[in-house]
Amino acid sequence: MNKQDQDVLVVKNLKTHFFTEDKVTKAVDGVDFKVKRGETLGIVGESGCGKSMTSLSIMRLVPSPPGKIVDGEILFKGENLLDKSEEEMRKVRGNEISMIFQEPMTSLNPVYTVGEQIAEAIRIHQNAGKKEAWNKAVDMLKLVGMPSPEKRAKQEPHELSGGMRQRVMIAIALACNPELLIADEPTTALDVTIQAQILDLLKKLQNELGTAIVMITHDLGVVAETCDKVAVMYAGKVVEYTDVDSLFENPKHPYTEGLLNSIPKLDEDVEELQAIRGSVPSPSDLPKGCLFAPRCPYARELCHQSLPDLTEMDGEIKVRCWMHTEEWKREDTPITNDKDQTDSDKGVTLYAAGNS
Repeated sequence: MNKQDQDVLVVKNLKTHFFTEDKVTKAVDGVDFKVKRGETLGIVGESGCGKSMTSLSIMRLVPSPPGKIVDGEILFKGENLLDKSEEEMRKVRGNEISMIFQEPMTSLNPVYTVGEQIAEAIRIHQNAGKKEAWNKAVDMLKLVGMPSPEKRAKQEPHELSGGMRQRVMIAIALACNPELLIADEPTTALDVTIQAQILDLLKKLQNELGTAIVMITHDLGVVAETCDKVAVMYAGKVVEYTDVDSLFENPKHPYTEGLLNSIPKLDEDVEELQAIRGSVPSPSDLPKGCLFAPRCPYARELCHQSLPDLTEMDGEIKVRCWMHTEEWKREDTPITNDKDQTDSDKGVTLYAAGNS
């Protein structure tokens, strides 16, 4: 097998639940996906769908208690990370798998210079001396396009702009040349021009280093710009898994269709964007049947009774929807949710390309 075609990460039936005295919250509930070397997988979904908890599960950073990975496999280069001890995971984190967190100001240590923080990762994982680690830290700042890297390396995080801090986070994440990079909403706190610079930087570095990337976002504009494959999550489950072209040209799941319909289009004169009615169910109080059925314009009685499996369609395209099954063809009950919504039952427009 060509090295480029090898799966760096394979996630199988991952379940991460949170336990309290009176309930169980299924934050991640049976998630499957894979990422090849040099490939970018986008994990898309609105707040609370489980995408960030999926990334923390991969890094084995789920807050415990009350959180716990209760089932599944996380295969990194063929080895199950769930079988590794905490000491073994510390050698993996920041070295072979790195993560860019959502808000750099809360992720960087405010009392150390950014150069010291990059150098620390290099010293820990590469057994480098202090001077060697510092020089490489400056080189990493050059690599991520930081202006005056020698000067910036000696500054503390509060002295840098948001875009500069995010470049520092990328420098830390890439300092040890990881094989897998998890980027959790890496452009959320940045203005549009800086967002474009950061995304271009990640693509450039990926091409140079061959890093596999898991891009977690709620912005379909970011998905279109950076991703090869996409996993659409809803209420802790993957509802559609597809390549990026198919996602935009021919979405299979009604939820994906709703997200795309809520994006403003430059070639259409529309006064009001389409919205998905209702709201996401609580992970601790999920509806019976398909989790999207209460909001779906196509739902029938079948959808409210049982949860569909993630069914393989063309190639690697998978969808969790009764509409693409033999059962649907045999089902002759009417649609239960009226597609013509009144103003009172409309939801909010969830996504807009370029909108955070």
